[in-house]
Amino acid sequence: MKRHFYLVSGWASLGLGALGAFLPLLPTVPFVILAAFCFARSSPRLEAWLLTHPTFGHHIVAWREKGAISRRGKLAAGAAFVFSIALALLFAPWPWMMAPIIAAIVTGSWIWTRPEA
Repeated sequence: MKRHFYLVSGWASLGLGALGAFLPLLPTVPFVILAAFCFARSSPRLEAWLLTHPTFGHHIVAWREKGAISRRGKLAAGAAFVFSIALALLFAPWPWMMAPIIAAIVTGSWIWTRPEA
């Protein structure tokens, strides 16, 4: 039962990560890292596939070993935050326009304090 829960959670996380590649404020790599965590508890084959994936593998390994995020990942997150804030300022009414700003400050501060991979 637990194994199935982790397997479904891993696929759901991978799906959210795929959406995050196209939607601002929805991150990709953290969901892929979560998917690797879930697959480690449910499917060694899927975990190995993610760890050796040419795009995401090194991010997962760096996070597991050092809690590190690459400089490129930090810059990409910053760019996504700027884009989301611009959209909110243009289209969202007060006080909803503040949500991406607050998310960027809180999450961005955390991201930039992580070691670099």
